[in-house]
Amino acid sequence: MLEFTSVNLRTWAKLGQRGAFFGVAVFELAQKYPNLMILTADLGYLSGLERFMNQHPDKFLNIGIAEQNMIGVSAGLADEGNLVYATTYATFITMRSCEQVRHYLGYMQSNVRIVGSGAGLVMGFSGNTHYTIEDISMIRAIPNITILSPADATESVKVALASAAHNGPVYIRLTGELSNPMVYKEDYAFEIGKAVTIKDTGDITIFATGSMVYNALKATELLEQKNIHCRLVNIHTIKPIDLKCIAQANQHSKLMVSVEEHNKMGGLGATIAEELTSMGAKAPLLRLGIDDTFRHVGDYKYNLEQNGLLPEQIAKSIEKRILSI
Repeated sequence: MLEFTSVNLRTWAKLGQRGAFFGVAVFELAQKYPNLMILTADLGYLSGLERFMNQHPDKFLNIGIAEQNMIGVSAGLADEGNLVYATTYATFITMRSCEQVRHYLGYMQSNVRIVGSGAGLVMGFSGNTHYTIEDISMIRAIPNITILSPADATESVKVALASAAHNGPVYIRLTGELSNPMVYKEDYAFEIGKAVTIKDTGDITIFATGSMVYNALKATELLEQKNIHCRLVNIHTIKPIDLKCIAQANQHSKLMVSVEEHNKMGGLGATIAEELTSMGAKAPLLRLGIDDTFRHVGDYKYNLEQNGLLPEQIAKSIEKRILSI
């Protein structure tokens, strides 16, 4: 049984979200679920699955560079009673396979968990063909699919365990680099659909997801130096989103902020804005994310900087918005 000790958490952080998910969590799942099957589209080694492939060859299938076919095979295996995880780069498992995801997971509700690696801008010099900045908006529009976006390596392990016990199709969005910065340095309660409040003091509420939870956390520390105090909420479940958490922030905040490594259109910020419209917004919402454009290609830090998503840029954007309230 996995133990969420401080030593393990530090070790998992060195593996990144993808390494912790496929290098740690799936072994726990293999012990608990004899019907586990892991499928990949030619991404076994790069997903951190090498050890799993060698130890559990009967539970592993490499479909090759055939992402759409992988979704169909996964659905068939799931419909026969297997616990199925299918993985490849996020851009291919969502966009290239969108029709199959819509029909098999959304419409037919085949109990498949699709895992998108390298979501957001982390693919660096692989370029815009490998960036994944539209996936949340696409999958969110398909009925019956839960969307999970862990903040760090520890939460990716939590997501793996929780998704296995969940009944229904799931999209798991893995972001960030190897040696993912740690958000959680000790164990905590995780529940699909329930946001986690990381900092609970201040009249500004920041909602963040995935890799941006850490950057938002660092931004709050910079703002505290200027006597600006922010609440920070980790929205690890984008669909279904925690409406109670949003309603509470709407009642008690003078400013709400969303931070995401995704296009501002259709992602976390858009989801929150839709719900605020329904419930009646009492405070403005500042949406920070990727602009609706294709930018120049560069390494991960450069890509984040181009979109104003480094901690100091997030802090500056919030400070500027406060002055206009």
